[in-house]
Amino acid sequence: MKRREFLIASGVVSGGIVIGSYAFSSNEKKELNPLISSLEKGESALTPYIRMDRNGVTIISPRAEMGQGIQGTLAALVAEELEYPLSKVKVEHGPPSFVYANRVMYPLPSQNKSGIRAWISNLRGREIYPFPHTTGAQSSIKDAFVKMRKAGAAARIVLIKAASKKWQCDEIELTAKEGFIHHSDGRKLHYLDLVEALEGIDPPVDPELKKKADWTQLGQSKPRMDMFAKCTGTAQYAIDIHLPEMVFATALLNPHIGGGLEKYNTEGASKLAGFLGVVEWRDGLVVLGTNTWYAFQAAKSIEVEWGQPPYPQDQYEHRQALEQALRNEKPQILKDEGNSENISSTSIRIDGEYFQPYQAHATMEPMTAVAWLKENELKVWAGTQNPMYVRHLGATIAGLPIENIEVHTTLMGGSFGRRTESQFIELAIKAAVKMKGKPVKVSWSRETDFAYDKYNPLAFGKFQAQIDQGELKSLDLDFSSLSLIVSYARREYPHLNKSQQEQIDVSNATGAVEQPYNIDSYRVRAFPAKQLLPVGWLRGVAETHTVFFTESAIDESAIAAKKDPLHFRLGLLQDPIARDVLNKIRLLSNWDKPLQGGRARGVAFAISSGAATAQVIELVKESDGIRIDKVFICVDVGYVLDPQNAEAQVSGSAIYGICAAMQGEITVSKGKVKQSNFHDYPLIRMSQVPEVFVELHESKAAIFGVGESGTATAAPALGNALYALTGQRFRELPYNKAVNFVNK
Repeated sequence: MKRREFLIASGVVSGGIVIGSYAFSSNEKKELNPLISSLEKGESALTPYIRMDRNGVTIISPRAEMGQGIQGTLAALVAEELEYPLSKVKVEHGPPSFVYANRVMYPLPSQNKSGIRAWISNLRGREIYPFPHTTGAQSSIKDAFVKMRKAGAAARIVLIKAASKKWQCDEIELTAKEGFIHHSDGRKLHYLDLVEALEGIDPPVDPELKKKADWTQLGQSKPRMDMFAKCTGTAQYAIDIHLPEMVFATALLNPHIGGGLEKYNTEGASKLAGFLGVVEWRDGLVVLGTNTWYAFQAAKSIEVEWGQPPYPQDQYEHRQALEQALRNEKPQILKDEGNSENISSTSIRIDGEYFQPYQAHATMEPMTAVAWLKENELKVWAGTQNPMYVRHLGATIAGLPIENIEVHTTLMGGSFGRRTESQFIELAIKAAVKMKGKPVKVSWSRETDFAYDKYNPLAFGKFQAQIDQGELKSLDLDFSSLSLIVSYARREYPHLNKSQQEQIDVSNATGAVEQPYNIDSYRVRAFPAKQLLPVGWLRGVAETHTVFFTESAIDESAIAAKKDPLHFRLGLLQDPIARDVLNKIRLLSNWDKPLQGGRARGVAFAISSGAATAQVIELVKESDGIRIDKVFICVDVGYVLDPQNAEAQVSGSAIYGICAAMQGEITVSKGKVKQSNFHDYPLIRMSQVPEVFVELHESKAAIFGVGESGTATAAPALGNALYALTGQRFRELPYNKAVNFVNK
């Protein structure tokens, strides 16, 4: 890391340590350590990632904790180089700041624009003000792997220099271990005893990091840092925030999403106890009450005339829009390799059509946010994946300077991309402006959350393949889906993007061209469709359909070639890491060992979020249906930082993908989403969850996240297993339309 990326300036604030001005921009602009303004007497800040007081060390996480355990792993990156026991640290989410920019998702302007920033900039035709302090896209570990270790190493070296200065000795005589600086003669100083000696010390420009062989904390399984609080009920989510004189509220939103608010009548609600009024929003109302129950009841009593939706009224029209796009729209060529004209005219030709429906995030904790506007200060508590954008919203709505907005990012009861959206926080801020001086908690009902989600997009794909003498010679894949970026721009920048046309971009095409299969003629084309239901980021994103289409086509090709599906894939792969991962799943699943009657397996492989991933699903045919018995998954993680947590994330992502493939479907009728709760959008039950076997592959080629690693390959692996078991090819999700899945 160069000086322009990580500059530390030394000083003393409030009697504590401050080492931490931070730069991460092409013009070497320094950003003040965001911890300085919140330091209390006796506290100290060593880099923007470390705060100390007499009770110990708090490591500041730049990324949100949504249940994935990321904050513990990020803390371990710092603790390893700081030489401080992870078991003794606390972790907090950092305040909104450019210091905590996610440079995987939001590259610097001087870098090659391949991230989300570039796509949104292109949408609006000019560079936009980015909000890069964000969590998502499996990017947390990729972004932090070097920079957070550098932060710990820089702080450790400065402390050693301070001890050398205090003791008037050579630095070579000193070592750091477990929060103390040790002298070779046996003396030791706690880090906090070095405050006064820190001033004036120049930090290292590019501190050397430990070799992997010298790690003492990374690479080992650690207990989840949030485990105790979650098990004892003391973990704090937005829904748990309680403040004096709090007003409670809920959202009453247009079920025709984006149709707008025509008119309303609150006469019925005004007769109910606890009703305090409403706040208008462009697509609905915030209903205020003296408690949440009263707010819910008042919302049911308000008569509303809603505007009509800007999308087709019924599900059939949504699907037809995609199929029509493949017939009439001009495609974008994503991949065009080789020449199919050289293929023998006697080759076998096969084709097929696949469909993925809309899917919901279905988080356990519905959307909730708290906002409190005082005279010249706004405080917000919310589970959000982008606290910088929340701060921007607060400043815009409340009319306050950005520095007067305080955002507290709480734990989240699941997100899966849902909390990249900020409408629920926007409503809380608007309510707080109306009720100035009193905190307002806005809690969505689960029915509202389902009806006003930003769904995983539906997608339609067609393939044609040619097999000659048992080899796949040609593969053409055409597909149509919706751009998450265009959809997001319409709702976040409605004054600029009301007529924004659909496009093919990173949000709906990732995974379509990254697959490393060696095929003589390989073409992928994508077709933009017209505006449909609002869509957003969901675990796996575009790969949930691009990998589904590709791996189903590869499997159909293997069957047509009369080849074993796994060995057929090995024959198409030359990349050594891809082959290693596929061979490991072959061994892990005992693929080459024949199964007993009534059992079958299916396989899928993909480069998913940059990492080689392979999944095998084993099914059992029971008297009353089909049971998913076992799942085997191998993922290249690059480096294993916390085996137990990584395995949990891989398992969870696979189960999430299996659940969506089994029974995840959102449908539209009369302009409204039909599903409203878990009774008609069921999640997988414990009795249905298969036994999961995980192997983590360490290629050391790079570092990869694992939170979405098993999602994309789940649907094709399950579909391929169903074919192996039944002899029928099910090409439409969810599979429970045609298959009865039974419990253990």
